Amino acid sequence: MAIERRIGNALLRVEQADITRLAVDAIVNAANASLAPGGGVCGAIHRAAGPELAAECAAIGGCATGDARITRGHRLPARHVIHAVGPVWHGGADGEAQLLRACYQRGIAIAQAHGLASIAFPALSTGIFGYPPDAAATVAVRAVIDALPSAPGVRRVILACFGPENERALTRALEDLGPPAADD
Repeated sequence: MAIERRIGNALLRVEQADITRLAVDAIVNAANASLAPGGGVCGAIHRAAGPELAAECAAIGGCATGDARITRGHRLPARHVIHAVGPVWHGGADGEAQLLRACYQRGIAIAQAHGLASIAFPALSTGIFGYPPDAAATVAVRAVIDALPSAPGVRRVILACFGPENERALTRALEDLGPPAADD
């Protein structure tokens, strides 16, 4: 069951979806620092986009944790891929929350800078990077809510969840941190 909230001029939506099939201006890749094809969401995005995406990423040369880079979407329905390098979970004392927050905010800023009105994020760092889904969801929702006022061109943000655990965590975070729905 999808949940959405209006944040200023933008609609923030949590939904269970295959991010590689979303027809948005940009999807965010849960990338590694080398921007090379990997497993999980990263591997699925690279497979769906085709080998041209890996070639374009190789030409970029990498990206620091907490930062992001943009490429074309190639064979994806999305026109662009924003590659965000989330932190590996080490228990929470190594600045993981700040780095994860930076990924979401950088993704929104890149979308704004490139005139992109719609963006979809996966649950960054919650797969093989081991970030606990509930903690990551709180960071993700707060980061997006805080970034949207500086990105008036971004009109739609989807927090796309591949599985029910992340969907539940993100739904709870949006219910707790977001403004009330119109019918609440």
